[in-house]
Amino acid sequence: MKYFTCNLLVSLLLTTVSFNLFAQEVKPDNQHLFDNFSYRQGNVYRTASGKPGPEYWQNSADYNLEATLDDKTHTISGNITIHYTNNSPETLDFIWLYLEQNRFTKNSRGTLTTPVQGNRYSGDVEGGFELKNVSAKTKTGTSSKHIITDTRMQLWLDKPLDAKGGKVEIKMDFKFKVPVEGMDRMGRLEVKDGTIYALAQWYPRVAVFDDVVGWNIDPYLGAGEFYCEYGNYDVKITAPANHTVVCSGVLQNPKDVLTKEQQTRWAQAEKSDKTVYIIKPEEVGKPVASVKTDGMLTWHFKMENTRDVAWAASKAFIWDAARMNLGDGKTGLAQSVYPKESDGKNAWSRSTEFTKASVEFYSKTYFTYPYHNAINVAASVGGMEYPGVSFCHYQSKGEDLWGVTDHEFGHNWFPMIVGSNERRYPWMDEGFNTFINHYSTEAFNNGEYFSDQETPKKIVPYLTYENREGIDTYPDVAQSMNLAFTAYYKPAAGLILLREYILGPERFDLAFNSYIKTWAYKHPQPNDFFNHMENVAGEDLSWFWKGWFYGNGNIDLGISEVKPYLGNYLITVENDGQIPMPVQLEVIYDDNSKEEILLPVEIWQRGNSWTHLLKTTKQVQRVVLDPNKMLPDVNVLNDTWNKL
Repeated sequence: MKYFTCNLLVSLLLTTVSFNLFAQEVKPDNQHLFDNFSYRQGNVYRTASGKPGPEYWQNSADYNLEATLDDKTHTISGNITIHYTNNSPETLDFIWLYLEQNRFTKNSRGTLTTPVQGNRYSGDVEGGFELKNVSAKTKTGTSSKHIITDTRMQLWLDKPLDAKGGKVEIKMDFKFKVPVEGMDRMGRLEVKDGTIYALAQWYPRVAVFDDVVGWNIDPYLGAGEFYCEYGNYDVKITAPANHTVVCSGVLQNPKDVLTKEQQTRWAQAEKSDKTVYIIKPEEVGKPVASVKTDGMLTWHFKMENTRDVAWAASKAFIWDAARMNLGDGKTGLAQSVYPKESDGKNAWSRSTEFTKASVEFYSKTYFTYPYHNAINVAASVGGMEYPGVSFCHYQSKGEDLWGVTDHEFGHNWFPMIVGSNERRYPWMDEGFNTFINHYSTEAFNNGEYFSDQETPKKIVPYLTYENREGIDTYPDVAQSMNLAFTAYYKPAAGLILLREYILGPERFDLAFNSYIKTWAYKHPQPNDFFNHMENVAGEDLSWFWKGWFYGNGNIDLGISEVKPYLGNYLITVENDGQIPMPVQLEVIYDDNSKEEILLPVEIWQRGNSWTHLLKTTKQVQRVVLDPNKMLPDVNVLNDTWNKL
């Protein structure tokens, strides 16, 4: 034992001396680019394979909503009952709710953090909720204690709510004035035949309590959107009898609110791939468009397993619809409501056609559309999405109308089905949706419209912009001019890059579709997406997530040298950027034949230069890096080598 120990010490000493002698020749490696960059280990709630864990939980909230529209004062008044279930492993002393109409007040945090010159998220400041009769009833008693802070309400319980199934019934009456300018998400639009009301964020709703941060109570400021629990909704909307009301969910009382002729047309639309009028342009504003001409009517809707509902009402609506074929024998109804100002063959008369095509494509390609209705509403809103309902600008036409319609209905998959946190991670809904919009646009009507996402190269000007920000920048922090890139275009370009260049369509599609199916109606975090894509695709992509999604560096690959070597060729490529990438090379020979060379990303682990031995008996005339022009390489001047 002593002999072994002595010899071991001598060996270690010699090794140390040798290492010190040659230490100056050791080059630094790039391992830091390939290491994991965040805490991505699994636990009982979220596994390392990117799936919900054996003890995954999420709370739920079922809503009974009653609202009345007063078109004289432009106000909504109503009451709400929320049946909230605490499925978490801990007791809850209070419940947090969002009061997002409080954004429309002079002293809201959102108003006070809006630039003086204004932006897309400027809004009215004379609104806000009026709340009465607030109560929270559990099996032990009732409490009305609550604290309102800006767009949040903390509702205290009489005793802590039981873990793993405790229930509370929350009630209150609410009232608010519908803003004209609703931060480009809702509001009022005056047209010749009346007012169009687009209603969203219109009721107090429960904030998400999850296993990651507990209560998600980030204030509603502007760019940050929503994070909602799932549940069932029962909605009754009372409006003037001459108004048409559309809402997320399925109409429960068509005989009470539709004329016999409208019911007949509705039935025709349910069976027709062509658009069918329910209210024709020439019928708008006339008695034939309504069951009765005065008084009020109550429209009743229900929707299951949804995170939100939105609605619209107007006496100015043209209304049309067509059947959606969703696959596996399931059908639905695409609908559009719009004023005469939006009518036209190149305008909103194609809205239902666009809606139908969009929803059908995503349903068949990614995950079956879960709702019966998909309703496009012409409003003053540039474009905003809710489950089963989209608000798009009433003046949109042609390619622009297709683009906004396709984008907003694509959101039914992200974040309506896959329920990510939009307020913190907009790239998980806006970016993912922009990505799938690319393929939907390519498929629509044999390529009638051009996809502006056809290559990630198009965002290079932004990637070289000195004031650029990273994808991980929170939406309310990002500069307004950067938000389109941090939330939409750069993450979409990254997914296209991952599908078309890094993994290939087959591996990517299997992983991406599995992610959607796995996290449908649940709350994934960024790490859940990263882990799931890696485990299904079978690829360690830490270098990509770190470089593209959580960094501000760039891709800059190039060919530094091509030279003969022992009857063959040595091709040297260099990485002058901060993000490593696999290398695709196209070699063109003197006889005009071509050869493709694929080098894995691991060539960059030990340094920024790599030499590849090309075995050939032919004469090389040209070598092109990234021949399909997919990489958003910030310097293309070194991407081609030509024989002199």
